Amino acid sequence: MSLWGTLTGKKTSSTSSAASSSSSAPSQDNAPTTSFQSTPFDPTTAQDVSSFLGNTSLPDPSQLHPLAGLNQQTLDYLSLDESALSDLPGSRSALPSRGWSDDLQYGTGVTYLSALTLGGGYGMIEGLRRTPASAPPKIRLNSVLNSITRRGPFLGNSAGIIAMVYNGINSTIGYYRGKHDSANSVVAGALSGMLFKSTRGLRPMMISGGLVAGAAAVWTVMRKTLF
Repeated sequence: MSLWGTLTGKKTSSTSSAASSSSSAPSQDNAPTTSFQSTPFDPTTAQDVSSFLGNTSLPDPSQLHPLAGLNQQTLDYLSLDESALSDLPGSRSALPSRGWSDDLQYGTGVTYLSALTLGGGYGMIEGLRRTPASAPPKIRLNSVLNSITRRGPFLGNSAGIIAMVYNGINSTIGYYRGKHDSANSVVAGALSGMLFKSTRGLRPMMISGGLVAGAAAVWTVMRKTLF
């Protein structure tokens, strides 16, 4: 080794680099070699949405019902009598009835609409009579509308209240007596009419009770004759 090489250390660095290269070479030779080969895609083997939805492992939606799988013919405690008509004697009327609730709704609704129509017709005639024939059309129309809105709702509300009380009393009497007949209707009409005018004194109360009882008697005769 020359003096320059000893001073600069050139030979030493070259030998160290050679040693490092010789030590890394065996590690590269000993490293495992792996190769990845991708398989070609076959579109015929792919699953679509129809194949997923058509899978038999999915649950049947009809089986999610709480009563699914139950035989209603063998359930003795299940009584579906919501549509059964009333079996009390004399309970048949113009419309099929399932009990006091149907009678209350039908009777009150029909009575209210009938009285509202009659009151409106009476108010229209009254409004036409009040205005002179020479009055302008707007004044005649205003007078007719005022009379209709005054007479119609008053008569309809009054008759609806009486019908509601009448059906309630009639159903109560029929429940305790076990049958529906003309006596129930007349008594219920008298009581409902008297109750409607109970704040006006004894004489108006008796007159109202007699009028409603007479209307109930006419209704029972018409029901037996026509229905």
